[in-house]
Amino acid sequence: MCGIAGKLVLDPAGRVERSAIEDMLRPINHRGPDGNGVYLDANIGLGHCRLSIIDLSTGDQPMTNEDKTIWIVFNGEIYNFQELRELLVAKGHIFRSRSDTEVIIHLYEEFGEECVTRLRGMFAFAIWDSKRRRLFVARDRVGIKPLYYCQTPQAFYFASELKSIIADPQVKREVHLPAVRRFLSFNYVPGEETLLKGVLKLLPGHWLSIEHGKMVRRQYWDLRFTRDRWDMPYEAAVEELHALLASTVRDHMIADVPVGVLLSGGVDSSAMLNFAVQGTEKKVKTFTVGFDGDQVVDERPYARLAAERFHSEHFETTISEADFWDFLPSYVWHMEEPVCEPPAVALYYVTKFARKHVKVLLSGEGGDEAFAGYPNYPNMLSLDRLAGALGPLARPVGVAAQFAGVASGDGRLRRYGYALGRPLAEHYFSRTAGPTGLFNQADSKLFTTEFLEDTNEASAAGYVAGLAATVKDEPLLNQMLYLDTKTWLPDDLLIKADKITMANSLELRVPLLDHKVLEFAASLPPEFKVRGKETKCLLKSAFAKILPAEVINRKKAGFPVPYESWLCNGLMALKDIILSTRSKSRGYFDERELARHLDRDSHKGIHPKCLFMLLVLELWHRAFAEQSLPRPVTAP
Repeated sequence: MCGIAGKLVLDPAGRVERSAIEDMLRPINHRGPDGNGVYLDANIGLGHCRLSIIDLSTGDQPMTNEDKTIWIVFNGEIYNFQELRELLVAKGHIFRSRSDTEVIIHLYEEFGEECVTRLRGMFAFAIWDSKRRRLFVARDRVGIKPLYYCQTPQAFYFASELKSIIADPQVKREVHLPAVRRFLSFNYVPGEETLLKGVLKLLPGHWLSIEHGKMVRRQYWDLRFTRDRWDMPYEAAVEELHALLASTVRDHMIADVPVGVLLSGGVDSSAMLNFAVQGTEKKVKTFTVGFDGDQVVDERPYARLAAERFHSEHFETTISEADFWDFLPSYVWHMEEPVCEPPAVALYYVTKFARKHVKVLLSGEGGDEAFAGYPNYPNMLSLDRLAGALGPLARPVGVAAQFAGVASGDGRLRRYGYALGRPLAEHYFSRTAGPTGLFNQADSKLFTTEFLEDTNEASAAGYVAGLAATVKDEPLLNQMLYLDTKTWLPDDLLIKADKITMANSLELRVPLLDHKVLEFAASLPPEFKVRGKETKCLLKSAFAKILPAEVINRKKAGFPVPYESWLCNGLMALKDIILSTRSKSRGYFDERELARHLDRDSHKGIHPKCLFMLLVLELWHRAFAEQSLPRPVTAP
């Protein structure tokens, strides 16, 4: 796991200075404190900061082939690199290291742009082909590793983090208003946009090339639902899943440094621990976080049960409200994109603690998206069945329920009433957002007229409709899983997982998001995943006889953080920021209407998550839109 950056001057007669690449690397040194390197070739510069995980002695980057015509900077891990190496050696390729990085170089030599289709892992890399004067950039299938890029009239830039790109003064820091609108709709920024105009994310499963000034972008992978296993007996699918996960986790355990497990006490992370202890003779270390007070479910007892079952060396840490406020400015700095993800605070402190013991952690992230683990899935399926039973009465009943929810303050009733009888694309923005939210209401008085006019093409429903059209003929569950895999997963969960763990120079691996696991899950009939109110059926069945019953049967808690009470305790300080002169100058919100919402009792007025979203948005502007180089701002 590392940080990469680069600059290509579009004029072939141009030149990239070493200082330009060093300036890009400096803000992301936390991603690779073990060393850094720069390669320059007239109008191209590649930079790399290394976190040494595999081949500690000879894996330095930028790395080249034998005749120094192909150069690469690479962030991630390729789990089938040993198999690919054997294939390439048989074809006559000569290796000088044991690293997965060198495998990508020779794979590109052999297969060109199709090399990405043979990689199994998490990756973002850039290859400079000096013979063709071609820059080739690629990102893994699901978006586990981030990759940003920007093209100005003078140059093309790429980097693991946005802050590297804006380190160059030629890149303007102009706020992209439609992305602000989408952030307020989704609680994160979906798709390729960022809040800075012209700075984009390379979408998951895509590659990009620039050759002789011409840019080409292609999608090489997408999640496709098949019926390959619809006739398979349930128990046979359970056995196949168990074997698939065993081999996948074994591959994810490959490292030349200590590997641990981030243990939440849920099914997914406990299952990862089960396979991790089978894949090594060393004592596996596990890590869990808890919180002061009793405002949320304490996951530590469940984590201890799993740790005891699999005999791991278990560690726990606790964070407080003071820790939350202390970290908040750094949260905005490291996340770079405004993301309303309070659990990131807990992830930061537990990985900071874990970094004292290990350099790599396995996580159970992704099991809910692959195997349908969230409660909203059965809820929406029940709503769909109700709509079918009501027929033409579905919408009138839904409207009545929606008004009843508004009158009673019942957000669930309002949301489900709105959804009843409507197409999925009109109401399912992602599992964390919906059209009845404070910033999504069509008649919302919170926005200024000018902001609405500037962002009228940025509706959340319009964005989701384009994605939903891809899977419109799939069963409803598959449609929801697809939308979440294309929005919430890469642009919220995985952004958080990468940015926050790398803030502590620690690599996080997510075996349940291996593309072979996702393709297996996508080939299953929906009823293997959700039955009635039970979620993640197949995954639970695979571990029913292995995990403690308390872990299998516990109600899903997510990654609970008592941020609501913490925000309420700091409400006055938050209001000072959100209603400050600097914040008002953005022109997004009607001052009186916003103040009216904030003046209400926090439990009856603006929802704490909306409060956190407004706070993060303003702090983002102060850190990234107003600074020549962003720096953490002062906490309230």
